[in-house]
Amino acid sequence: MYLLQSRVGLHWIDGVILATYLLLTLMIGWLYRRKARRSKESYLMAGKSLPWYLLGLSNASDMFDVSGTMWLVSICFVYGFKSIWLPWLWPVFNQIFMMMYLSGWLRKSNATTGAEWLQTRFGKEAPYAGAAHLIIVVFALITCLGYMAYGFIGMGKFLAVFLPWNWISAHLPIAIPAYWAPACYGLLLSMFALFYAVVGGLHSIVINDVIKYTLMLIACAGLGMLVFRETAFHSLPVPPVWFSIGFGWHLHMGWSHDLAAVNQKIQSDGYQLFGIFFMLMLLKGILASMAGPAPNYDMQKILSTRNARDAAKMSGSVSVILLPLRYTLIMSLTLLALLHNRDLNLHLWNTSQPDFEVILPAVIQHFLPVGLSGLLLTALLGSFIGTFSSTINTAQAYLVNDIYLRYIHPHAPRKTVIRISYASGILVVATGILFSLWIRDINNILQWIVSALFGGYIAANALKWYWWRMNASGFFWGMLSGISTALMFSMFFKNAGFLYAFPLLFFISLTGCILGSYLHPPTAAPVLISFYTQVRPWGFWKPVYQQAVEAHPDVQPNRHFKRDMFNVALGIATQQCLTLLPMYWLIHRMHAFIITACILIIISIVLWKTWWKPLHQNENHSNRRQCPSTR
Repeated sequence: MYLLQSRVGLHWIDGVILATYLLLTLMIGWLYRRKARRSKESYLMAGKSLPWYLLGLSNASDMFDVSGTMWLVSICFVYGFKSIWLPWLWPVFNQIFMMMYLSGWLRKSNATTGAEWLQTRFGKEAPYAGAAHLIIVVFALITCLGYMAYGFIGMGKFLAVFLPWNWISAHLPIAIPAYWAPACYGLLLSMFALFYAVVGGLHSIVINDVIKYTLMLIACAGLGMLVFRETAFHSLPVPPVWFSIGFGWHLHMGWSHDLAAVNQKIQSDGYQLFGIFFMLMLLKGILASMAGPAPNYDMQKILSTRNARDAAKMSGSVSVILLPLRYTLIMSLTLLALLHNRDLNLHLWNTSQPDFEVILPAVIQHFLPVGLSGLLLTALLGSFIGTFSSTINTAQAYLVNDIYLRYIHPHAPRKTVIRISYASGILVVATGILFSLWIRDINNILQWIVSALFGGYIAANALKWYWWRMNASGFFWGMLSGISTALMFSMFFKNAGFLYAFPLLFFISLTGCILGSYLHPPTAAPVLISFYTQVRPWGFWKPVYQQAVEAHPDVQPNRHFKRDMFNVALGIATQQCLTLLPMYWLIHRMHAFIITACILIIISIVLWKTWWKPLHQNENHSNRRQCPSTR
């Protein structure tokens, strides 16, 4: 006998919860409009006055997006505990690299956007400095549009379960095809995000993220307790390897006849040679993490912190705030779907094959009790609005700071800047909607963003941190060759094919970086020395170090490369423990739960000594000049 009873549709109480939240978002945007209008920095970065834990909670809340969560539930259903490796495609452990050293390096620039940050590395007058600035703006805007399309597709599938498109289209004056449904549903909710993001700026975005996270916390706690009770009475219809995190060269995951469609899903995903796939995923993930954050809302939150120490704390808090809660939700919905798989309708828009990406909304619709389903639905819709609003905020920052104020009207008055910010937000949303019309599934657009588009970003942005000879020309040609190749790959590859093509993409971009760098002289010595002493990176900086010593004989090198990499390894292990804990708890694997918890405690004690304490010691001795090490 099931503890959760199947039902269809949403109760009116759930509708009231959702409507109340949507009205609250509008009120918050309106209340914070005056504070956002004080200055450009107040509008786009909340005046750099928010505490790190609020920004960390906001950042984690934005990563709790609907499309990503739908994808994670689908891969957890299909691959079981092996699915904990697949978020390395993003890679999820880039937060660890930023926590240990990169967020601090980035924040020391005092820039407003990633494009503006380039001036601290290459200067304003160097050859190709303007081109390097422009290419990062183009990349940032393409990324924002890609994430918007990704969000629209997920939201379209999510809402189509509750509001089937044939119901809606029957009342429209014109015939609109079903594949336009994601854009239409996304447009509806984006109006709320557009209002409070454009009118209230970053202040209203962060406050809404806090409310949304609170709702998610309550909903996930209730859901976890209900599922924990239900799994005590039922066994799961999964193959034995579903419970193992280990793997070999081949996946060897065969499902029974009742769920034979899962085998077709595995075949289409392209993960059968999982060993090779994992190595490529790890290689790309490490390189992408060392390149630093992409110019999206994550970078914007780092630049909005009070100082470099707060930036590191903010990045560190994201995994702790996000992973246990998110995987309580993911595993709970996966378990319900497995236990009630015969009652789920996964054939969206009358397709012949089941769409596993709609497991999440289908479970919410059919199996959650009144009130809990409303809280969870509201929190997930709020996640879409929050992620969408942060993406709008990021795109606005680039359009206003790096295009309008740089090239069109450098001395525009404050009111004009705010109006242009409003207009740019509307323009970005409209373009994102049009872009989404060409996309069909979450997995494909996700793979293109994280493997192809970000793959073209890696070489240029990694070399700018660690190689002194990298100049604006090398950055421009590396980015241009990488982005162009990524756009071309979108016509020839799909799903895991983007990752298998990553080595070629990286080689093309790296070649562009090196050849472009040697086409022109190095960056001016004063700019390099200023960057070197202010940001303090480690890497291949010996000629610059020698020049810095001549000006400042008492400088000491930063010898923390080994410590940072040691902390990164521990941090990645911590992320995996935070992911596994709720998964083991929900299926009553208490021995595995206790062992994982003990490992987490031990790692936390070590990181307190090797990361937290040095972080505060460095702040207390910030008046001492330090220079990066050379290798």
